[in-house]
Amino acid sequence: AETNQDLIMAQGGVTLLSMTASDAEDPQTLRMVAGAIANLCGNDKLQTRLRGEGGIKALLGMVKCGHPDVLAQIARGIANFAKCESRAATQGNKVGRSLLVDDGALPWIVKNANNEAAPIRRHIELALCHLAQHEVNAKDIVSEGALWELVRISRDCSREDIRMLAYRTLTSSPTLQSEMRRLRIEC
Repeated sequence: AETNQDLIMAQGGVTLLSMTASDAEDPQTLRMVAGAIANLCGNDKLQTRLRGEGGIKALLGMVKCGHPDVLAQIARGIANFAKCESRAATQGNKVGRSLLVDDGALPWIVKNANNEAAPIRRHIELALCHLAQHEVNAKDIVSEGALWELVRISRDCSREDIRMLAYRTLTSSPTLQSEMRRLRIEC
Protein backbone atom coordinates (compact mmCIF):
# COMPACT_ATOMS: atom_id res chain seq x y z
CA ALA A 1 0.00 0.00 0.00
CA GLU A 2 2.89 2.38 0.74
CA THR A 3 4.16 2.29 -2.86
CA ASN A 4 0.63 2.99 -4.07
CA GLN A 5 0.48 5.96 -1.73
CA ASP A 6 3.77 7.34 -3.04
CA LEU A 7 2.44 6.89 -6.54
CA ILE A 8 -0.80 8.70 -5.74
CA MET A 9 1.20 11.59 -4.30
CA ALA A 10 3.58 11.71 -7.26
CA GLN A 11 0.66 11.93 -9.69
CA GLY A 12 -0.83 14.89 -7.84
CA GLY A 13 -3.41 12.58 -6.36
CA VAL A 14 -4.18 14.68 -3.31
CA THR A 15 -5.02 17.66 -5.51
CA LEU A 16 -7.32 15.39 -7.47
CA LEU A 17 -8.90 13.98 -4.30
CA SER A 18 -9.32 17.52 -2.95
CA MET A 19 -11.07 18.61 -6.15
CA THR A 20 -13.37 15.60 -6.03
CA ALA A 21 -14.09 16.35 -2.38
CA SER A 22 -15.26 19.86 -3.19
CA ASP A 23 -17.35 18.79 -6.22
CA ALA A 24 -18.97 15.57 -5.01
CA GLU A 25 -22.34 15.59 -3.33
CA ASP A 26 -23.20 11.97 -2.67
CA PRO A 27 -22.08 10.35 0.60
CA GLN A 28 -20.71 7.22 -1.17
CA THR A 29 -18.17 9.20 -3.20
CA LEU A 30 -17.30 11.44 -0.27
CA ARG A 31 -16.78 8.42 1.99
CA MET A 32 -14.35 6.93 -0.53
CA VAL A 33 -12.47 10.20 -0.98
CA ALA A 34 -12.31 10.83 2.78
CA GLY A 35 -11.15 7.22 3.27
CA ALA A 36 -8.39 7.62 0.69
CA ILE A 37 -7.17 10.85 2.29
CA ALA A 38 -7.43 9.27 5.76
CA ASN A 39 -5.12 6.45 4.61
CA LEU A 40 -2.59 8.95 3.29
CA CYS A 41 -2.78 10.82 6.62
CA GLY A 42 -1.26 7.75 8.27
CA ASN A 43 1.89 7.83 6.12
CA ASP A 44 4.74 9.53 7.99
CA LYS A 45 6.63 10.45 4.83
CA LEU A 46 3.72 12.28 3.26
CA GLN A 47 2.51 14.56 6.06
CA THR A 48 3.88 17.92 4.92
CA ARG A 49 3.15 17.30 1.28
CA LEU A 50 -0.35 16.02 1.96
CA ARG A 51 -1.08 19.16 3.94
CA GLY A 52 0.60 21.37 1.32
CA GLU A 53 -1.64 19.93 -1.38
CA GLY A 54 -4.73 20.74 0.66
CA GLY A 55 -5.44 17.33 2.16
CA ILE A 56 -6.48 18.53 5.62
CA LYS A 57 -8.56 21.39 4.23
CA ALA A 58 -10.27 18.90 1.89
CA LEU A 59 -11.06 16.58 4.82
CA LEU A 60 -12.54 19.44 6.84
CA GLY A 61 -14.48 20.63 3.80
CA MET A 62 -16.30 17.30 3.60
CA VAL A 63 -17.69 17.81 7.11
CA LYS A 64 -20.67 19.71 5.68
CA CYS A 65 -21.93 16.48 4.10
CA GLY A 66 -22.85 15.42 7.64
CA HIS A 67 -23.18 11.71 6.82
CA PRO A 68 -21.89 9.62 9.79
CA ASP A 69 -19.83 7.32 7.52
CA VAL A 70 -18.11 10.30 5.94
CA LEU A 71 -17.53 11.91 9.34
CA ALA A 72 -16.02 8.67 10.65
CA GLN A 73 -13.47 8.69 7.79
CA ILE A 74 -12.67 12.36 8.42
CA ALA A 75 -12.17 11.61 12.12
CA ARG A 76 -9.94 8.65 11.23
CA GLY A 77 -7.85 10.87 8.95
CA ILE A 78 -7.42 13.47 11.67
CA ALA A 79 -6.45 10.79 14.19
CA ASN A 80 -3.96 9.24 11.73
CA PHE A 81 -2.43 12.64 11.00
CA ALA A 82 -2.20 13.55 14.71
CA LYS A 83 -0.59 10.20 15.51
CA CYS A 84 2.08 10.54 12.79
CA GLU A 85 2.75 14.13 13.78
CA SER A 86 3.05 13.18 17.42
CA ARG A 87 5.55 10.45 16.53
CA ALA A 88 7.60 12.89 14.45
CA ALA A 89 7.58 15.44 17.29
CA THR A 90 8.69 12.81 19.80
CA GLN A 91 11.56 11.81 17.51
CA GLY A 92 12.53 15.45 17.07
CA ASN A 93 11.60 15.55 13.38
CA LYS A 94 8.77 18.02 13.86
CA VAL A 95 8.88 21.42 15.50
CA GLY A 96 6.20 24.04 15.79
CA ARG A 97 2.53 23.59 16.47
CA SER A 98 0.39 20.99 14.77
CA LEU A 99 -0.52 21.46 11.12
CA LEU A 100 -4.02 20.34 12.14
CA VAL A 101 -4.26 23.34 14.43
CA ASP A 102 -2.86 25.62 11.71
CA ASP A 103 -5.49 24.36 9.26
CA GLY A 104 -8.34 24.99 11.69
CA ALA A 105 -9.22 21.42 12.67
CA LEU A 106 -9.38 22.05 16.42
CA PRO A 107 -12.90 23.56 16.63
CA TRP A 108 -14.29 20.55 14.73
CA ILE A 109 -12.30 18.18 16.96
CA VAL A 110 -13.74 19.82 20.09
CA LYS A 111 -17.27 19.75 18.65
CA ASN A 112 -17.03 16.02 17.87
CA ALA A 113 -15.04 14.78 20.85
CA ASN A 114 -18.34 13.76 22.39
CA ASN A 115 -20.11 12.67 19.20
CA GLU A 116 -22.79 10.05 19.88
CA ALA A 117 -21.36 7.86 17.10
CA ALA A 118 -18.67 5.73 18.74
CA PRO A 119 -16.34 5.43 15.68
CA ILE A 120 -16.23 9.21 15.29
CA ARG A 121 -15.76 9.83 19.01
CA ARG A 122 -12.96 7.26 19.45
CA HIS A 123 -10.88 8.68 16.60
CA ILE A 124 -11.34 12.22 17.83
CA GLU A 125 -10.49 11.32 21.43
CA LEU A 126 -7.24 9.77 20.22
CA ALA A 127 -6.46 12.75 18.00
CA LEU A 128 -6.97 15.11 20.92
CA CYS A 129 -4.67 13.09 23.17
CA HIS A 130 -1.95 13.06 20.51
CA LEU A 131 -2.24 16.81 19.96
CA ALA A 132 -2.17 17.57 23.67
CA GLN A 133 0.96 15.50 24.25
CA HIS A 134 3.04 18.30 22.79
CA GLU A 135 3.38 21.46 24.82
CA VAL A 136 3.58 23.55 21.63
CA ASN A 137 -0.14 22.85 21.05
CA ALA A 138 -1.22 23.40 24.66
CA LYS A 139 -2.16 27.09 24.38
CA ASP A 140 -4.48 26.35 21.46
CA ILE A 141 -5.94 23.37 23.31
CA VAL A 142 -6.83 25.72 26.16
CA SER A 143 -8.14 28.59 24.02
CA GLU A 144 -10.37 26.30 21.93
CA GLY A 145 -11.94 24.69 25.00
CA ALA A 146 -10.38 21.28 24.33
CA LEU A 147 -9.05 21.00 27.89
CA TRP A 148 -12.56 20.19 29.14
CA GLU A 149 -12.85 17.41 26.59
CA LEU A 150 -9.50 15.95 27.67
CA VAL A 151 -10.62 16.00 31.30
CA ARG A 152 -13.88 14.28 30.32
CA ILE A 153 -11.98 11.65 28.34
CA SER A 154 -9.64 10.99 31.28
CA ARG A 155 -12.66 10.39 33.52
CA ASP A 156 -15.38 8.88 31.35
CA CYS A 157 -13.93 7.22 28.26
CA SER A 158 -15.05 3.59 28.16
CA ARG A 159 -11.72 2.54 26.67
CA GLU A 160 -9.14 2.30 29.39
CA ASP A 161 -6.15 2.86 27.09
CA ILE A 162 -7.56 6.18 25.83
CA ARG A 163 -8.61 7.18 29.35
CA MET A 164 -5.07 6.56 30.62
CA LEU A 165 -3.51 8.37 27.67
CA ALA A 166 -5.67 11.43 28.37
CA TYR A 167 -4.76 11.32 32.06
CA ARG A 168 -1.01 11.02 31.34
CA THR A 169 -1.24 13.85 28.83
CA LEU A 170 -3.04 16.16 31.26
CA THR A 171 -0.66 15.45 34.11
CA SER A 172 2.52 15.90 32.07
CA SER A 173 1.75 19.28 30.46
CA PRO A 174 2.81 22.36 32.47
CA THR A 175 0.40 24.60 30.50
CA LEU A 176 -2.59 22.29 30.98
CA GLN A 177 -1.67 21.75 34.64
CA SER A 178 -1.58 25.47 35.40
CA GLU A 179 -4.87 26.02 33.58
CA MET A 180 -6.45 23.19 35.59
CA ARG A 181 -5.20 24.76 38.81
CA ARG A 182 -6.63 28.12 37.70
CA LEU A 183 -10.00 26.53 36.98
CA ARG A 184 -9.76 24.28 40.04
CA ILE A 185 -10.25 21.12 37.97
CA GLU A 186 -9.25 17.86 39.61
CA CYS A 187 -7.78 15.24 37.35
